[in-house]
Amino acid sequence: MYKKIVIPTDGSDVSNEALKHGYYIAKKMDAEVYVIYVVDISPFVGLPAEGTWEMIEQMLKEEGEEILKKSKEIANEYDLDVKTELLEGIPAKEIVEFAEKIKADLIVMGTTGKTGLERILLGSVAERVIKNSHCPVLVVKKPKKEE
Repeated sequence: MYKKIVIPTDGSDVSNEALKHGYYIAKKMDAEVYVIYVVDISPFVGLPAEGTWEMIEQMLKEEGEEILKKSKEIANEYDLDVKTELLEGIPAKEIVEFAEKIKADLIVMGTTGKTGLERILLGSVAERVIKNSHCPVLVVKKPKKEE
């Protein structure tokens, strides 16, 4: 049923939880896994290009590469060989386009669980992916803290 799974990550706890869910499904279904990190350029649109943006962009790319490296380490625990990809753009758009490009059967991603004004102001990447994806999206919520 699922032969190609895309798992977007940002290195957060909830993204790592989504990785584990995606890896588990991939192992059971013998699916290919693509872990992607999107360097979000939207907060920096309009900044003067010379110097400042290049420095910020380089830092964000290095952070993304480190997060993708950690996602491969987690994949090793599941005895999975995953492909990683560093993308640049608006996260929801890049996730959907990447999934379409590789003809993914499933997207597994985390959600921050923001509500109220915070959600209205920030929007939800997961919500936009769900609305625009050509394939099913499994949204993993942040694990509840044990008391």
